[in-house]
Amino acid sequence: MSEEIAPRRELFSKPINYLPRSILEPGQPFRAIGTAWLLTFPVSIFLAMVLAILVPNASQPEFPFTGADLFLRLVILAPVLETLIMGGVILILQLFLRPTAAVLVTALGAGLAHSFAPNGVAVWGLVIWWPFLIFSTLFVTWRHRSLLAAFGMAAFAHGLHNLPTAALIVSGVNI
Repeated sequence: MSEEIAPRRELFSKPINYLPRSILEPGQPFRAIGTAWLLTFPVSIFLAMVLAILVPNASQPEFPFTGADLFLRLVILAPVLETLIMGGVILILQLFLRPTAAVLVTALGAGLAHSFAPNGVAVWGLVIWWPFLIFSTLFVTWRHRSLLAAFGMAAFAHGLHNLPTAALIVSGVNI
């Protein structure tokens, strides 16, 4: 194994180091992206279903755009902009926090930001924190390859995570 893709599991402590190896080592980008999607989308759907049962009258996020505009914003624009923000926060946090703490703080911050955004919904953050934990972990992991790899992997995983929901909304399915 080359120095570039040597195991990085030791970067993280509990609970992050329990994530799959493909998320914690910057070696196989397609496997990492696939694993990230499997860790984010189904878990988010499960969390959303649990919240729908526990808080049945909670409002849903509303988007002031439709069609291709909505699709591009959710699948490309939001992941890129949010990854730039997330990455900047992680880079600053890592100046004084260990990687695990930086990832956890960033994920919780993303949850709060989504809950209190202008079109946000208070319970939305209870779903969003989990995908951002995975995106943040990818960012820290792939930062060892390059800053571009860190941003690219996290943004791509985020866009892929948003893809099924965006496609359903655009096709008229009420989720």
